[in-house]
Amino acid sequence: MFSSARLSVAATAALGLLLTGCGSSGSGSGTTTAGSTSASSGSSSASTSGSSTASSSTAAESSTLTVFAAASLKATFTELGETFEDQHPGTTVTFNFAGSSDLVTQITAGAPADVFASADVNNMTKATDADVVAGEPVDFASNTLTIVTQPGNPKGITGFADLTKSDLQVVVCAPQVPCGSATEKVEQNTGVTLAPVSEESSVTDVLNKVETGQADAGLVYVTDASGAGDKVSAVAFPESTAVVNVYPIAALTDASQPELAREFIELITGPDGQQVLEGAGFQPAP
Repeated sequence: MFSSARLSVAATAALGLLLTGCGSSGSGSGTTTAGSTSASSGSSSASTSGSSTASSSTAAESSTLTVFAAASLKATFTELGETFEDQHPGTTVTFNFAGSSDLVTQITAGAPADVFASADVNNMTKATDADVVAGEPVDFASNTLTIVTQPGNPKGITGFADLTKSDLQVVVCAPQVPCGSATEKVEQNTGVTLAPVSEESSVTDVLNKVETGQADAGLVYVTDASGAGDKVSAVAFPESTAVVNVYPIAALTDASQPELAREFIELITGPDGQQVLEGAGFQPAP
């Protein structure tokens, strides 16, 4: 009898340990992020101090914020994403940079994202009309077009009308992309019709074609030309000032991190974000 009781107690204890082990494994599962290590060390510290508040706070910080942003925002948003991560230990900001029209298509098709930043109002309106935007979008910057050429401007381009020269290979954005829509408006305003050799899906693709010598000239944003440095030469044209692209940003209805999305938008629209954007050549939102 005594031996049976001991065996029963031992079996019960072993079962308890097994169940405890399974529970620990489940609570530690989830998406792996760059902040996983710091979150783990943080929870250990919280348990030593006996603070349940600190422990729950650490768990909340271990998260990923997904931002879909226009290609022209890549440099500035990448920098601001690092700032946001510094301000939110354990949080990783993941970006998807592409043409605004492509981003809207992905979002409305169900791609998971927390924040959408468009290079124009039209594509943000498409997202709003599709009921994927939470609240009112906020305008945070504006941009205008400029001409980029091979370094030193070997073709001697002086203005928008020069882009019609027969010996030039010119690239522009596709009409559905904000930079392409802006190009069309300049054409309408000036009565000058371009004959591009290609229409690209994002402004960075246009810039790349000129940088790599696949085109003599292209139409990109002032900020893209500035960011390219001496890889290209920029030729400003006065007609561009009549066509200004306004950049709106908004949280999305299916955001998995709505609070972080709100705080990221506050960073972009606040003094720190505006300083970075201004430094890259963006103008304030009108």
